[in-house]
Amino acid sequence: MPRMTMIEAIRSAMDVAMGRDDDVVVFGEDVGYFGGVFRCTQGLQQKYGRSRCFDAPISELGIVGAAIGMAAYGLKPCVEVQFADYVYPAYDQIVSEAARLRYRSNGEFTCPIVVRMPTGGGIFGGQTHSQSPEALFTHVSGLKVVVPSNPLDAKGLLIASIEDPDPVIFLEPKRLYNGPFDGHHDRPVTAWSKHELGEVPEGHYTTPLGKAEIRRAGSAVTVLAYGTMVYVAQAAVEETGIDAEIIDLRTLLPLDLDTIIASVKKTGRCVVVHEATLTSGFGAELAALVQEHCFYHLEAPVARVTGWDTPYPHAQEWDYFPGPKRVGEALIETMGA
Repeated sequence: MPRMTMIEAIRSAMDVAMGRDDDVVVFGEDVGYFGGVFRCTQGLQQKYGRSRCFDAPISELGIVGAAIGMAAYGLKPCVEVQFADYVYPAYDQIVSEAARLRYRSNGEFTCPIVVRMPTGGGIFGGQTHSQSPEALFTHVSGLKVVVPSNPLDAKGLLIASIEDPDPVIFLEPKRLYNGPFDGHHDRPVTAWSKHELGEVPEGHYTTPLGKAEIRRAGSAVTVLAYGTMVYVAQAAVEETGIDAEIIDLRTLLPLDLDTIIASVKKTGRCVVVHEATLTSGFGAELAALVQEHCFYHLEAPVARVTGWDTPYPHAQEWDYFPGPKRVGEALIETMGA
């Protein structure tokens, strides 16, 4: 089986989808001739032509608005917002139009669009290239929200998202594009070519939306994570020696609540980890759901390890980033409660 980076897996997903369905189109800022700022769309314009993979003006509102109109007429746009930090001008189109189209038309129209966005920090991007806005979208009825953590899932989830009849927000942790990252920024980078999840089938396959994956089985505490934080959690577990069960959520909306409940009822403890800011982050929803469904099984309060309630700093990036040390401290505290 070939080895792929997450960039190559995402590119392969779009290639497969475009090859199978002429209605699939790809566009965004610099995604055509240039191949995208991270090269996720490299070669697609040359293969499929400028009518199916093309550059758009620097207007996120225009990109998403055009995609919604295309979708209403039967196309399946997969558009790129160059960084998740740039999506705010398009937020009204996503919330008021894309997410509501099926409902407001009584099913007469659907909106099968995918909005791809690099998300998260760890690359010294500062406050305007490091944000994790997933909670803004999980609050919106009518959307699906996906955050892959590896190339194998990224390809399968993206193909499933493109084939889905409703709008999908597809957030790509940019720190994982070229390899898994455990939060130890001072150590050599591990390449996906040396990781089992870097093995990606070349052809068509889908990974179902709404289904989490248990990355590590354990009995002492449940760790809920997604994206880059899956590997940070793994590092924290290895360093503390705590027998934690690590769940990679993969899809935040719809959420695989059954897997979460079964794990927490087994372990009796739960730590939630995400890179986004603490207040009103998706971890708050996870903590509430665990408390609601597992209250009589909990041996300790649900703990959250997150970014701070501040703009993402540049010079103090690793103080902001929820690394293995902070996650490990939360695990130890939860076990001692």
